[in-house]
Amino acid sequence: MTIRLRMAMHGVRHRKIFHLVAIDSRLRRDAKPAELLGIYDPHNQDKQNPRVVQWSVDRIRYWLSVGATPSKSVVKLLELGGILKPGSPYASRETTPKRPVLPPPTNTNA
Repeated sequence: MTIRLRMAMHGVRHRKIFHLVAIDSRLRRDAKPAELLGIYDPHNQDKQNPRVVQWSVDRIRYWLSVGATPSKSVVKLLELGGILKPGSPYASRETTPKRPVLPPPTNTNA
């Protein structure tokens, strides 16, 4: 059973909140998680801190230590919160394009 740290979406339309959960990777998005690790409410009413994440840092570190893999959005939140270092093994690596991007050809016949 592979455990993944990911976001579960809850709430009504246009007022979604996200739960940071540890869950079996084969289960659906809103299935019952193994553990609730935090809550992210992007619509918080506090004007000074409009986006607040409440999480259990000890439990997140525990799940990472036993081999849980975080999703890309969770990695971004954990890096912003200072739980993961920017150079962590979970951070997305800069990928080089397979084919170089070339500028459009210029018309020299003008």
